[in-house]
Amino acid sequence: MIRSIVRTFRWPVLLVLLLPLLPARPMPVSQDGDYLTWTLKQAETVGKSTRKDGRIGGFFDGRVLSTERSYNFKLRATWFTPEVIRASARFAQIRNRWNNEKTSSIVSDAESMGNTVFLVEIDPREGSGVIPLDWEAYLQVKGQREKAISDNAITGGKAPSLRDNLVFSGVVQRDYAYDRFWVVFPLIGSEKQPILPDSAGEIELLVRIYDKLGSASWPIPESVRQRIKTLMK
Repeated sequence: MIRSIVRTFRWPVLLVLLLPLLPARPMPVSQDGDYLTWTLKQAETVGKSTRKDGRIGGFFDGRVLSTERSYNFKLRATWFTPEVIRASARFAQIRNRWNNEKTSSIVSDAESMGNTVFLVEIDPREGSGVIPLDWEAYLQVKGQREKAISDNAITGGKAPSLRDNLVFSGVVQRDYAYDRFWVVFPLIGSEKQPILPDSAGEIELLVRIYDKLGSASWPIPESVRQRIKTLMK
C-alpha cells in the first residue's frame, strides 16, 4: 500500500521540487500600443517590477530614550520607467473602464515630461513617528561605495501635484503605514547633456533623513536611454 501511495504522489512531488528550476515567465515588454492589450495581471507584474524595499538608518541603530525622533525608517521606492508608466496606465484603464484613446493620451502626457519620477514611501519606526519636512532625495550613478552621496548626485524635487495622478499612484494598493511622496529628477541638463552617461549601468536613489541614509538601486533599462536620446534632440 505504501508503494502505491509513493507511486501516486511521486510525479506531483517531483514537479513541485523542479518548479523553482524552471525558467521564469518573461514580463511583457511594451512596444508602441501593445500595452493596451495587457491583462490586469500582466500590468500588475510590470508595475511592480521596479518596486524596491529598503531602510533609512542602520539595522542596529539603538532605540531612542526620548520620542523626539524615530531611530530609523522603512523605505519603499518605485521608479516610473516608461514600462511602469504604461503598466500603471493600463492597470488604471481596466479598473476605471477608460477607453484606449484616453489611456494613450494619459501615457503620452506622462512620458512627455523631461523628468523621471519616483514614488518614495516612508514609515517611521517608533520614536515620534514624524517625517521631517526637510528630508532629501538624490539620484546618482551607482558606485562602489554604497549609501554615499557623490559629488555628481542630482537633488530631487518633491512633486506633490502628482498625488492625484492615477498613473503615478502605481499598481499596488496603498499601505497606510507609509507616507507617500513623489520625487522628480531631470534626465537632461540645461544644455541638453544627459544626466545619466551611456556608460552607467545602474542608478541609485538615496534618501536622507537627519543624518541617516537609505538607498535603492536599479539597472538602467533601454527605454530610459532612448527617452534621454529623444529629449536631447
